[in-house]
Amino acid sequence: MNVVVLGAGSIGAFIGGSLRQAGSNVHLIGRAAMRERIARHGLTVSDLDGWQASLRPDDVSYSESPEALRDADLVIVAVKSSGTAAAAEDLRRHARRDALVASFQNGLGNVALLRSLLPDQRVLGAMVPFNVVQLAEGRLHRGTAGGLMVEADEAWAPWSAAFEAARLPLAQRVDFIAVQWGKLLLNLNNAINALSGIPLKAQLSQLSYRRALAQMQDEALRALDAAGIVAAQIGGAPPASLPTLLRLPDEQYLQLATSTVRMDPQARSSMWDDLEAGRSTEIEELNGAVVRLAEARGTTAPVNRRICALVHAAERGGDRHLSGDALLRVLGID
Repeated sequence: MNVVVLGAGSIGAFIGGSLRQAGSNVHLIGRAAMRERIARHGLTVSDLDGWQASLRPDDVSYSESPEALRDADLVIVAVKSSGTAAAAEDLRRHARRDALVASFQNGLGNVALLRSLLPDQRVLGAMVPFNVVQLAEGRLHRGTAGGLMVEADEAWAPWSAAFEAARLPLAQRVDFIAVQWGKLLLNLNNAINALSGIPLKAQLSQLSYRRALAQMQDEALRALDAAGIVAAQIGGAPPASLPTLLRLPDEQYLQLATSTVRMDPQARSSMWDDLEAGRSTEIEELNGAVVRLAEARGTTAPVNRRICALVHAAERGGDRHLSGDALLRVLGID
């Protein structure tokens, strides 16, 4: 059976490369930059446990055209949220109706949008908890821990063994909306990391940055409570306790984080990657989602709104190397 990755950026190419090295038939669809990178170096995937596997350029099937979707039994949609509607059109035009479509995207709303635009297709959600950073010589490195979670459905049965062989086992969840909100609470840090200009581990080691994240999570948790939504636990701590843990002094936080959060010193957020490459970000699908939920429930999320404005300014060339104290000042956090 054939897997096609639609949106072969860092995450898409990492998952596709992992499946390919484990023996699956995989085709990647993405931008010219990734095609050229693979043509020069091949594709190497690695993780924080020291595992690494390399594919030669001629071992990687890659194109920029969506026509390859016609051969897909499973389509992994890994485009940015802003590209979901365009991806749906590609799928409508080229994919078989019996192909399983899986949204491995950040944020909320992508699965619902794909289903509305592809009423004849089986569309399921998937959550990727880890970060992937592009390193030299074609290496895509998984820098944080966590396993894939997918919307529970019998349609995953033919694919479970392939993902297991690729070191990406699928955990099926019946509470997938709660899983997405749990992931989003953690992804609120993507913007902070992108604006800090430093790796995730170094950024999260500083109380000032963590205080900004804690304030954003406080706003999100209030909005979720008003909406009657309980976020699922993703990682080592219950969602309600995250802001308290983040506000601990550095020494206490780092002791707890060492035992609960595994993170490579090289890991950075996908939003940092986007700004580095001059691409638009998913800030509206992450922090913007909190703002919209809060306003819909009669409350506000001013810090999340301000971080959205800062990231949009960075997309236009604004400051991307804010210290923690400078970030607190501009966000209006005492």
